[in-house]
Amino acid sequence: MEMKYRFLGGADMVGRMGMTMEANGKTMLVEYGLSPTKPPEFPLPAPKVDHVFLTHAHLDHCGMLPQVCGRNDCELFTTPLSAQIAELMMNDTLKIAKAEEYVQPYNALEIEKTMDAVVPMSYGDTITLDGIDVTMLDAGHIPGAAMFAFEKDVRTIYSGDIHTESQRLVGKAKPSDCTNLFVEGTYAGRSHPPRKETEKKFLAKIREVIDRGGTVLIPCFAVGRTQEIMLLLKDLRYDMWVDGMGRSVTRLFMEYPEYLKDFRALKDAKKRFSEVRNAGQRDYAKKGNIIVTTGGMLDGGPILGYLRNLKDDPKSAILLVGYQAEDTNGRMLLEQGCINIDGEAVRIECEIQKYDFSAHADHGQIVKFIEECDPDNVIFMHSDNRDLFLPDLQDYNVILPETGKEFRLEV
Repeated sequence: MEMKYRFLGGADMVGRMGMTMEANGKTMLVEYGLSPTKPPEFPLPAPKVDHVFLTHAHLDHCGMLPQVCGRNDCELFTTPLSAQIAELMMNDTLKIAKAEEYVQPYNALEIEKTMDAVVPMSYGDTITLDGIDVTMLDAGHIPGAAMFAFEKDVRTIYSGDIHTESQRLVGKAKPSDCTNLFVEGTYAGRSHPPRKETEKKFLAKIREVIDRGGTVLIPCFAVGRTQEIMLLLKDLRYDMWVDGMGRSVTRLFMEYPEYLKDFRALKDAKKRFSEVRNAGQRDYAKKGNIIVTTGGMLDGGPILGYLRNLKDDPKSAILLVGYQAEDTNGRMLLEQGCINIDGEAVRIECEIQKYDFSAHADHGQIVKFIEECDPDNVIFMHSDNRDLFLPDLQDYNVILPETGKEFRLEV
């Protein structure tokens, strides 16, 4: 059977993912996210769909789901953990849109209807929709992240975001034989340094900063990165604090131990960190040794208050542990040594360092994953330089789809 595919976003860029699959008069949507720029950027409008699949709950994959699931009578298949985190992210998106006077892409009722549409699945589960078997697989990216295998005449895997090496928080994605493989290319042309080496340098820098009398400020994404860093730091005997949405996400993770590599380790890490729950506790945190807080790109959240407090202290350090997109405070800090606070460029005198704790597979890892899946067709997405993979994949039919343009494959 032939399936028509069309990316609504995210094919030739990192962000605002969305792809339709159409056959036999039925339309399925895989993901529907937004790019959390200022203002946010949205994918192309989605058609009426029958079924929706969500790989995981980062905003660029889930952020626009209420526009579809909140307005159509359709089912949303995802892990129960991803569903609950997505609800947090969608409500936060609405709150930011109201505060910043951006266009509100949906309303609270549509978020509620989206949650009512959820049909929970777990790794290894298979459902049959319109004659197509759909199996959920572990993507290894963050807790609850999934790949979907669609099978009728041939097997097609949509990978979402994956990591093929174990992290402290989750295990790794495992290759699976298929004919068609939709795979991310976020790190095309780039390699991660060995994780153990990165961790060693990171911990050494933390000790150095604290020994000289400074405070370590670690801006983190709430979903995944906050918890990965907490796990890395849990055995340190310092005064450590965690602030922002990462606290809520950690609690959600712990409600679903089956998606964690080591539940007990995360439980221990949570105990080692004092949680900031109000303004008074934030004053105590400012006197601590280590502060892990949202937002990861320094554009909002508690991080800005801590930066106001520490910006003139050369003994302190800001350790960046996540991707810093263009036109964000994080990128501005790396390139210019200043950030924008309340419309004013503010010089930061703290030491600034960046460390690679990515939850995405790098170039070589993606190539190896493709080889072990052994597909006929490789379809790259979630990348702005996908062509860098071509020299390494000459034995495969590589497809580089364009947003909005239809293409067809057997399914």
